[in-house]
Amino acid sequence: MGKSKIKPEQEKKVDLLHTESRNWKSSLHLVNDEVIFIDNLLSSYVFEPNTPNLFERLQTYQAQIKKNKEHKTLVMHAIQKHEKGLAGMLECADYSCDLGYYQKHEAIKAYVVAFLENFQGLKSEIFNYAGGILKKKKP
Repeated sequence: MGKSKIKPEQEKKVDLLHTESRNWKSSLHLVNDEVIFIDNLLSSYVFEPNTPNLFERLQTYQAQIKKNKEHKTLVMHAIQKHEKGLAGMLECADYSCDLGYYQKHEAIKAYVVAFLENFQGLKSEIFNYAGGILKKKKP
């Protein structure tokens, strides 16, 4: 028995959703690298020691980074669970069945985008603060 036209079409749809999911995971892996850099920066001794509230501010940022790591783990688990479920889309016989998968995909996409936007905001805040209080090298 030959493959119907529906199966190759379904496979293309599933492949597109998997590709987008892999791109999300790639973005989250980049966040990992950025978090390592930020952790090292916040833990270093490159800041002017006489900056008011320096210790408290750095502690706040470190706590926010820790919270961000935990949230990233939740986002990654949601993506992985979604990816595993995409195979069920191949069993769908009509668009109404596909619709549930598309809706879930869009919801996870919104979750990932919100996470990445929040992280970018935190990263910008930390870099703007840190950039202003780095020790100046003496000539």
